[in-house]
Amino acid sequence: MSELMTPALAGAAAGLGVAMPMGAMSVLLLQEAIRHRRTAMAAAAGVAVVDLGYAALATAVGPWVASHISPVEAWVRLASAVILLAIAAHGLAGARRGAPAPPPPGQDGPNAPAWAGGGTRTATDVRPARAFARFVALTAINPTTALYFAALTTAQGAVLGSGPAGAAFLVGVGLASLLWQQSLVALGSLAGARISPTARLWTFRLGYGLVAAYALKIAFPLP
Repeated sequence: MSELMTPALAGAAAGLGVAMPMGAMSVLLLQEAIRHRRTAMAAAAGVAVVDLGYAALATAVGPWVASHISPVEAWVRLASAVILLAIAAHGLAGARRGAPAPPPPGQDGPNAPAWAGGGTRTATDVRPARAFARFVALTAINPTTALYFAALTTAQGAVLGSGPAGAAFLVGVGLASLLWQQSLVALGSLAGARISPTARLWTFRLGYGLVAAYALKIAFPLP
């Protein structure tokens, strides 16, 4: 059992690394939570399902790729670490410019996020099942999530090659992402638009800090 704890914790760190930075989807999720908590909970589950799906796909393919490039495994790890560091640097640079603020309750029209559909119709106007599907679609079109998990799992192909280790990794990813998204929903329901810019900024720093730390972990030993 203890041998599965390491990949599970690695998966949890990976899930938090991709979920914590409060970008566009988090802002939309907070907006939904301000308006209707039950629908927002379904939407949060949709975001977590996409994270888990990308992680599962990458975990299935990553070990196969790693097994076919074993002569240059150290260089692959280094390349994956560079990709992750680039993702972290890009995210932290965006954090310095300021995270977008969630709109106040009831705000629609030209200031509503374009990817939310604009106008007066949002995911809260439909059943939770449709909100779930909507957020799955919105999250799935983000290529950074797929690239993130591809880099992680390819670099750790030997570790995740066994079925139990891969499953433990995925459980960690799914639970961490789901708990974070549902925490955002609870926060949005309680605090609404009163979430401070400083708090949002620190979610960027912590989330992308995890990504950077993960990158350094898989980079060593250097080739």
